[in-house]
Amino acid sequence: MPLAKKKNKKYTLRDYLKWPDDERWEIINGEAYDMSPSPIRRHQELSLNLAFELKRDLDTRRYPDCRVYEAPMDVIFDEYNVVQPDIFMVCDKDRDTDYIFEVPKLTMEIISKSTAYKDTKIKKDLYERFKVEEYIIVFPELEIVERYLLEDNKYLTPERFNWDEVLKLRTFDIELNLWEIFEKELPEEEEN
Repeated sequence: MPLAKKKNKKYTLRDYLKWPDDERWEIINGEAYDMSPSPIRRHQELSLNLAFELKRDLDTRRYPDCRVYEAPMDVIFDEYNVVQPDIFMVCDKDRDTDYIFEVPKLTMEIISKSTAYKDTKIKKDLYERFKVEEYIIVFPELEIVERYLLEDNKYLTPERFNWDEVLKLRTFDIELNLWEIFEKELPEEEEN
């Protein structure tokens, strides 16, 4: 399904806040992107698994101001950029606002056929521009994960992880057993 966009105008946060509550949109560089229909079941299973592991393993003594959030939750970078990452972690002392105005330290997007280009190019460029330290893209059909790390304000060449590997986050002291995220069994080691 092609990515639906509103056209012929540069949209702002003010426009975004006026749109109907039953519609889900993102604004990137003033362009509005429709987020309908909802993600498929596998996407949501992976999202829940990731969020659960991140929340469970987040050491709130070490990171007292950090929290894990899932879509739909608005991250407002500026007047022309409002997105809803699938999963993100933000560290801010001011939790009295309804929306997130801090740049997440970590964002994760789970690829859907209809959003693959947006997540791998448009949002990657946005996250790099706003200096998200760690960007992880999950490819459900391939059962791999791709990670971008920010260095000197640019993302390095991505690292790839297979479903049977451990992903050690750089931004937080958390290790993700990807086989648990993908709900797979590790092969038993052969005895010599």
